Amino acid sequence: MKQLFCDICKKEVVEPIPTRTYFHVREFDLCESCKDDLEAAVKYTVRAKKPFDFAWFDKLRIDLIHDGVRKNKISVAKKA
Repeated sequence: MKQLFCDICKKEVVEPIPTRTYFHVREFDLCESCKDDLEAAVKYTVRAKKPFDFAWFDKLRIDLIHDGVRKNKISVAKKA
């Protein structure tokens, strides 16, 4: 049996199933709730980016993950 921990929140992922209960982004494993937080954090930033650039998008996601690893959570800043 494989034991897997989220790289962000450090919680164990019970019965890990790829792309269902955990997600692999580059060298990081994210639980479902941390992935949802990452997508929400990216969503509010991407809406204001014109023109869109995939290299910038990938760097943004990795920067948010690195920040999340340091803080043990991904900050979701919603804009009004």
